Amino acid sequence: MRVLLIEDDAATSKSIEMMLTHANLNVYATDLGEEGVDLAKLYDYDLILLDLDLPDMTGHEVLRQLRLARIETPILILTGSDDTENKIKGFGFGADDYLTKPFHREELVARIHAIIRRSKGHAQSIIRTGKVLVNLDAKTVETGGRTIHLTGKEYQMLELLSLRKGTTLTKEMFLNHLYGGMDEPELKIIDVFICKLRKKLSTATDGENYIETVWGRGYVLRDPEPQSHVEDVMAIGA
Repeated sequence: MRVLLIEDDAATSKSIEMMLTHANLNVYATDLGEEGVDLAKLYDYDLILLDLDLPDMTGHEVLRQLRLARIETPILILTGSDDTENKIKGFGFGADDYLTKPFHREELVARIHAIIRRSKGHAQSIIRTGKVLVNLDAKTVETGGRTIHLTGKEYQMLELLSLRKGTTLTKEMFLNHLYGGMDEPELKIIDVFICKLRKKLSTATDGENYIETVWGRGYVLRDPEPQSHVEDVMAIGA
């Protein structure tokens, strides 16, 4: 999962970045509100962490500009004040949640996961596709009680596919998710990652394939069709 952190205090920013990196989240940080707005418009993030006290503009103004630009990325506001008026103002501009400093790493990570799940339409932390279970909190993949061992990049791709199940994702979207515009390799690397991911999932699930190729567009993760539906189609074909 990709998180954009907009925080001007260098020590706080570094601390949060370490917290989230430890939780296997990819963090991209800036200390300016204007740059944060530009980054949110250019790249696809799963969540934005926004401090209210920025040097060039207020966090509320950043929030207002993002929502006016129809950026629907969930936004969690970080503030040193527990002021109710500020919270009401933030929610009015489109904030998804508030967290008052100082906070525990576990609470921050838990809130981030919960907000992202809700934004993607998933109330639970585990997403099932056929025989495969993706645990968004633990960052693990299982089938039949056995762990499927994936590399970091393979897991990130499966996580993105799972969160957006049924939606065709382009290779550019995968590159953005994996590399965030920095040192991006060629597009064909996505085909390589998908091939390896498919092979591991197929081996673990006795030959099943849930990742479809949409020619000329990208890839999509789909639930397998119910067996009764498959049998009906075969009967009609006969």
